[in-house]
Amino acid sequence: MQSSGHRLRDVEHHPLLTENDNYDSSSSSSSSEADTADRVWFIRDGCGMVCAVMTWLLVVYADFVVTFVMLLPSKDFWYSMINGVIFNCLAVLALSSHLRTMLTDPGAVPKGNATKEYMESLQLKPGEVIYKCPKCCCIKPERAHHCSICKRCIRKMDHHCPWVNNCVGEKNQRFFVLFTMYIALSSVHALILCGFQFFSCVRGQWTECSDFSPPITVILLIFLCLEGLLFFTFTAVMFGTQIHSICNDETEIERLKSEKPTWERRLRWEGMKSVFGGPPSLLWINPFVGFRFRRLQMRTRKGGPEFSV
Repeated sequence: MQSSGHRLRDVEHHPLLTENDNYDSSSSSSSSEADTADRVWFIRDGCGMVCAVMTWLLVVYADFVVTFVMLLPSKDFWYSMINGVIFNCLAVLALSSHLRTMLTDPGAVPKGNATKEYMESLQLKPGEVIYKCPKCCCIKPERAHHCSICKRCIRKMDHHCPWVNNCVGEKNQRFFVLFTMYIALSSVHALILCGFQFFSCVRGQWTECSDFSPPITVILLIFLCLEGLLFFTFTAVMFGTQIHSICNDETEIERLKSEKPTWERRLRWEGMKSVFGGPPSLLWINPFVGFRFRRLQMRTRKGGPEFSV
């Protein structure tokens, strides 16, 4: 929540929409109904989609090198089996968390709900102040911020991440934390396997340590090491930052703007339980919790950047 003065600069005091405004009321009504419904979310942003595809390709590349360059040629069956199962499970969990982060509504406020009729239905107390976002014509809740890429106000918006092609907000922060955690773990595992592979190949003078030629093997392993180091550094920092923000009940935007909290901050464990749902359990690290198969459709709404069902 921004301080009063900062909020005045962030949210212009435009008059509330009336019946004579040019905003499409039927579009607003259908938008509000779709926003409140359970749905799949997808942002049509070129940079975000490219980054998301690159993320998947890099994970697939790492899985290829680990499986076909290091594990399958190994003569130790149990070494290959155990490490193959562990790495592929981490990769599946990471990509599943990525999908859940990308396709989950981060907490978007219904667009165009700042109408006179809706205001009257709120039954506001005398002197009670509310704020309207002039960019998406919605009543801006406490701790919500407008995202210029999603073109929506997002509740408890932490930041917009192009690598998941979505905002990280109230409803998908859990999956983003899991994504960073599983990518960091798989990167560490890949780096350890690369170390063992280099040692094995050097000791065996590069004979029978891989089905590929020694130069190709070296190139593939070096690229995997560089990828693992970069991914681990980035995701480990993001994971630590996210956990710190959750424990302090503060988003990254609020921290960067040095906003003084006007809300009652949760205790550390209360914040963790609020984000991950319920008391500590194995469900916290399960990205499939609450997942249901739904039919993906494109909503043809004026100004709408997302797909929904």
